[in-house]
Amino acid sequence: MLDIASAVPEPPLSVDEVIGCLRQRWRATYDLQLVVRRRRLYLQVMWAYLEQQSFPMDLEAYRQHLGEVLDVVNRLGLAGEVRHWLGSTRDKPRLGKALSLPLEATGPEAETLIKEFLV
Repeated sequence: MLDIASAVPEPPLSVDEVIGCLRQRWRATYDLQLVVRRRRLYLQVMWAYLEQQSFPMDLEAYRQHLGEVLDVVNRLGLAGEVRHWLGSTRDKPRLGKALSLPLEATGPEAETLIKEFLV
């Protein structure tokens, strides 16, 4: 029997949606990074955030960076997984401790993206 919920693809994540989620959850616009370790791709919510005086990006650069991260997530078809995780994780980024979500990236596009991050 076909699961109808899984047959309908999740809409892509947008920069505005993720910024809104981060601000609602933690009252701060945390940095997101994609990291490859042992040929596995992870999405990390870092402890640095846009509202910090020492944050290295302004709003425009942050939005562009976030757009690049979300482009990868969306191309891998993992928007729903990331959306659910951001909305449900009980942890909070703390100084020196990022939150990390292993991304179940499979197929040729995933392999190509992982290779890009290894360079």
